[in-house]
Amino acid sequence: MHDAFEPVPILEKLPLQIDCLAAWEEWLLVGTKQGHLLLYRIQKEAGCNRFEVTLEKSHKNFSKKIQQIHVVPQFKILVSLLENNIHVHDLLTFQQITTVSKAKGATLFTCDLQHSEKGEEVLRICVAVRKKLQLYYWKDREFHELQGEYSVPDVPKSMAWCKDSICVGFKRDYYLIRVDGKGSIKELFPTGKQLEPLVAPLAGDKVAVGQDDLTVVLNEDGICTQKCALNWTDIPIAMEHQPPYIVAVLPRYVEIRTFEPRLLVQSIELQRPRFITSGGNHFVWRLIPVSIAIQIQQLLQDKQFELALQLADMKDDSDSEKRQQIHHIKNLYAFNLFCQKRFDDSMHVFAKLGTDPTHVMGLYPELLPSDYKKQLQYPNPVPVLSAAELEKAHLALIDYLTLKRSHLVKMLNDSDHQSTTSPLVEGTPTIKSKKKLLQIIDTTLLKCYLHTNVALVAPLLRLENNHCHIEESEHVLKKAHKYSELIILYEKKGLHEKALQVLVDQSKKANSPLKGHERTVQYLQHLGTENLNLIFSYSVWVLRDFPEDGLKIFTEDLPEVESLPRKKVLSFLIENFKNLLPYLTAGSEFHNCLIQLYCEKVQGLMKEYLSYFPPGIFSHGLQHVKMVFVRELTKKLVVTLKELERSTVEIGLGILHKGFME
Repeated sequence: MHDAFEPVPILEKLPLQIDCLAAWEEWLLVGTKQGHLLLYRIQKEAGCNRFEVTLEKSHKNFSKKIQQIHVVPQFKILVSLLENNIHVHDLLTFQQITTVSKAKGATLFTCDLQHSEKGEEVLRICVAVRKKLQLYYWKDREFHELQGEYSVPDVPKSMAWCKDSICVGFKRDYYLIRVDGKGSIKELFPTGKQLEPLVAPLAGDKVAVGQDDLTVVLNEDGICTQKCALNWTDIPIAMEHQPPYIVAVLPRYVEIRTFEPRLLVQSIELQRPRFITSGGNHFVWRLIPVSIAIQIQQLLQDKQFELALQLADMKDDSDSEKRQQIHHIKNLYAFNLFCQKRFDDSMHVFAKLGTDPTHVMGLYPELLPSDYKKQLQYPNPVPVLSAAELEKAHLALIDYLTLKRSHLVKMLNDSDHQSTTSPLVEGTPTIKSKKKLLQIIDTTLLKCYLHTNVALVAPLLRLENNHCHIEESEHVLKKAHKYSELIILYEKKGLHEKALQVLVDQSKKANSPLKGHERTVQYLQHLGTENLNLIFSYSVWVLRDFPEDGLKIFTEDLPEVESLPRKKVLSFLIENFKNLLPYLTAGSEFHNCLIQLYCEKVQGLMKEYLSYFPPGIFSHGLQHVKMVFVRELTKKLVVTLKELERSTVEIGLGILHKGFME
């Protein structure tokens, strides 16, 4: 709890019994049981919460019975219930202006000041006359009937306006009467065990309704607007709304609470308090609001950030000072939510702030470089999270970072490349560059996905605008043994040689998902002409160990493969892999080269066979021997070229026969 108000005595041991009170600005109006009306001027002494109280006017014969008074300073009038009738007096002179003759027998009234569509102030009054409600409005120094009377089930004991409805408390039940022409009457709920019902108007066109030690808030349709009722320590006698506080008079205390957040703020012990604005007493206390700045300081120490925010918004500071303090409190609030393990709520608040995302990431272990994290400051020590808590926290962070990333990507094309983030704690360094911030966010998302859902890593790395930091991402992916994802990182960053080296290394490991040569073939097929040297270099081991699949690097029906320079590919294969001749059938130009290679092969075979015959044997006319030689040589050639296409073989054979027969 903190001190929202300080009780200061104004009138002590007054010789007259007080029946009702009204106050405005520096004036206090007191109606007594003896029928006296007293006007006091209350002036605050400089530098302290002490007051100079002066009796400015006393009207000893104001009425025989003063039951209720209500001041309307906007119209400079005093509305009173005197001897069971409604009277209106001038607020300055106490001279009577008018009475409401039809309201004889009245026991209660309630006033309401609204603004019309034209911006004019409209005063309405509802008067309870036995079991009827009468409605009037103020114009030309008179009360005029607003509409017809409303019959009600019993004599009203308490009532208050609620926009175009009136909430009425009877002896046993509460009702809501619509006065906007519909005239509907809605029964709400019983009053409870308390002797008197209690209805008090609230800001925002709502009413507080008491049921024993509970208070609920209703709108003009009679619907409860708060999740939970306020629970007082005793049954309230009277209530007054002083936003953000609701003040209730209990039999021994004045208790101050708030609706949102639902808190007991302060309890002030006074001598038999009876009413906030009226009561049968000889004492009057003034509840002086404690300085908002002091209240905020107390609330922040107690970690009551929601109430501190409401008070900060009520301060009379300049707009810039107010925004700065509210922003600071919200940061403290978001940090406190994180410490309470309310991760989703914490990230939701951080998302609305311009807090540097790296300061939010710093709440988590192992997401930021240690050197940078040492520079970050927090209001209190960051909590240590269990494995289950950390996973939940990471999921909340992912939503937060995804939102921030989307916002930054949209802003990246702006002429201003600087971010406008603010520190969580003043004096802590922030990241100014949008690109740098995006790099940190993407890298952190990668780490979070590795902790929570590995299936999301690859889609992140495949993004065209992926900004992951290469070295840091490389480190965490290797540590997690996510080599397939590491290949994607390298590929998207144009680090093809690193990717190919990983593929070579992993191809030899029995338990690796990248075992074998297939991924290398696929990777090389998509590199294109600009990476021709890499293709040649890393295709060697595949062509050597898996020649058929290795040739697909240069022959597959893919745009990148078809665009490769064929002459350079041909030269590479001729120089290193003459035995893989089928590739050379790809075009007429290469057919000629292929035939030349066939001829070279034939010449080698001819020399081999001729070495078996005596010199000059074919010059002696041994035609049949020559034919046998050709036949055997042809068989040898067919066997040698058995993997070639049939048409190519026929070309080679045709050339061979022609050469020998000549």
